[in-house]
Amino acid sequence: MAMSIGHTLLGLLESGPRHGYDLKRAFDEKFGHDRPLHYGQVYSTMSRLLKNGLVEVDGIEPGGGPERKRYAITDAGITDVQRWLATPEKPEPYLQSTLYTKVVLALLTRRNAADILDTQRAEHLRMMRILTDRKRKGDLADQLICDHALFHLEADLRWLELTAARLDKLAEVVAK
Repeated sequence: MAMSIGHTLLGLLESGPRHGYDLKRAFDEKFGHDRPLHYGQVYSTMSRLLKNGLVEVDGIEPGGGPERKRYAITDAGITDVQRWLATPEKPEPYLQSTLYTKVVLALLTRRNAADILDTQRAEHLRMMRILTDRKRKGDLADQLICDHALFHLEADLRWLELTAARLDKLAEVVAK
């Protein structure tokens, strides 16, 4: 996930000032189902955002341990989030696929490339079953995340089938 943690934390601050702990909790609840943030990641990101003028310290409270800083987004931070949201993500064309490399290397080394494709197909199907089950049990956010992953896996499966159908021709091309 090439998510911008800084922009995500800034976006969470638009609803009002929060402590680092609250930001971590909100991030994990909304976006971190599979990869929760580490506290160190939150605080190092907030330190960078503070240095860059995108957040400010809205207050400091004493606690049982270190002081708790409450962060607020600045006008520059709001502008930065708006610019980030308006910028389209670069589509990932997967032009240097590890799987393609494995198939070609198998052909070059006279190994069974069809077995590699079959093994990968089985792994994709296994992951699709897991995601489908998660989607069935999940809330709307989880369903959308799983749909995104499932659509990519379906595209991969189509590629696996197409490559399997063209394996003899690919073997000829690779042998040259």
